[in-house]
Amino acid sequence: MSAFPPAEEQLNLILRGAAQVETRDELRRKLERSHATGKPLRIKYGIDPTGFDVHLGHTVPLRKLRQFQEFGHTPVLIIGTATAAVGDPSGRDASRQGLTPEQIEANARTYLVQIAKVIDVSRAEVRPNGEWFGKWGFADVLRLLGQTTVQRMVERDDFTKRMKAGTAIYLHECLYPLMQGWDSVEIKADVELGGTEQLYNLMVGRDLQRGAGQEPQVCLTMPILRGLDGCKKMGKSLNNYIGLAESAREMFEKAMSIPDAHQVKDESGNVVETYEVMREWFELLTDLPTADVGRLMSGHPMEAKKTLAGEIVRFYHGTEAAGVARKDWEDQFSKGRDPDTINEVTVPAARLKDGAMPAVDLIAEAKLAASKGEARRKIEEGAFNYGPDRTKVTDVKATVPVADGLVIRLGRKILRVRLG
Repeated sequence: MSAFPPAEEQLNLILRGAAQVETRDELRRKLERSHATGKPLRIKYGIDPTGFDVHLGHTVPLRKLRQFQEFGHTPVLIIGTATAAVGDPSGRDASRQGLTPEQIEANARTYLVQIAKVIDVSRAEVRPNGEWFGKWGFADVLRLLGQTTVQRMVERDDFTKRMKAGTAIYLHECLYPLMQGWDSVEIKADVELGGTEQLYNLMVGRDLQRGAGQEPQVCLTMPILRGLDGCKKMGKSLNNYIGLAESAREMFEKAMSIPDAHQVKDESGNVVETYEVMREWFELLTDLPTADVGRLMSGHPMEAKKTLAGEIVRFYHGTEAAGVARKDWEDQFSKGRDPDTINEVTVPAARLKDGAMPAVDLIAEAKLAASKGEARRKIEEGAFNYGPDRTKVTDVKATVPVADGLVIRLGRKILRVRLG
């Protein structure tokens, strides 16, 4: 008897939150065959070791990979030690500088540590694609280039946009999708996962597998997660992200800051589209059943968001930490009390003059704001206060008496000062 759940049961969960599948019928057939034979599918997922710190946006396809793994299928993680030297053009409006061998090696060392926060790496097959590309000669590269045409390559949206804008497209960028596709041939992938901007590359893999006499992989893409602003793609450059390395309290607090929905308006101010941000996060970042999500979304939005934030924290920090984070948030923002646990920041005692420090400098030193300019704006907005009496500072020239243990607050951010 097969150890795998029935194909339809797997399909329903696998397709939850998916953006596109090429094709659904092929995926069903593969799952049915796997169920009948007891042979697991090979699920490919690759990320170039570009030195990023994993945030929730990166975990969307990884969580889908985890679902396949929990059904008993084999995750095949491709560490792009070769493709990282080229640079993926997907979704970019300019060429991306490839990484040096030294950068790739250093970044690859941290790759699996981060991935292990989401999937069980010990039960995954890990393959650096330098394993095969490192053995290739120029004749092998020519054979790979002969598998596609210039016309097909420029069909991809990002290249089309760059051509219209007069932005350079370098020939080495055209090699990237072929290399990613060839990875699928080497590991005989049944399914490949990626973000929506990766669909072209995934489809190239299907073509190359057909040419190699293999059954083509199913391409399953996941939506790009909107960040804390509910609009733009989650990313560190926009500072609208939640990092996996962040504390339970930071995760919970940031998750509570997302909008329930985001409206897109035209030039006249008319709403042309509405994104249900909270529902998207439930679908892409939690394992809650769809019926439970619907019930939560039809209830009080604040309670729904607390549940969402709690589920995110629970996955990475555990149930107890999620409960503490929720209590701290409620104490601070619902009851006007400081949380039991407050992160600390060290401020050099030498920076003080007569036991005080300019408020702008204190905010910048504690990194509550990204710059002194932002610190001034926040002070003028009345967002900064300090001490047990929550003394508010609205004068950008004001100084703050700083003693060891002083609690300072900027909007939703709170820190305890330690003098060093």
